[in-house]
Amino acid sequence: MAELLQEYSVQVVAADGTAYDVRSYGEERADGTWMGWLEFHPTDSSKRTLRTDQETSQPNRTAVEYWSTGLEPVYFEGAFQRAL
Repeated sequence: MAELLQEYSVQVVAADGTAYDVRSYGEERADGTWMGWLEFHPTDSSKRTLRTDQETSQPNRTAVEYWSTGLEPVYFEGAFQRAL
């Protein structure tokens, strides 16, 4: 089951002007490793939530949490494009 790792104070704004809140999620796999991805939640409820594919693979929850704390706004911009 997916777990919210971090909700960021930075928003990403799409070309149409829609603002998206950025959140990172992680989930443990059957082998005990963790995967992480980003979700972009629109402030306009008529728009859909966007999600990247897997952005990272880490050996445990601590490592995926650490990954989520090091992301910068420029990374969110690229991830947003990958989620479209």
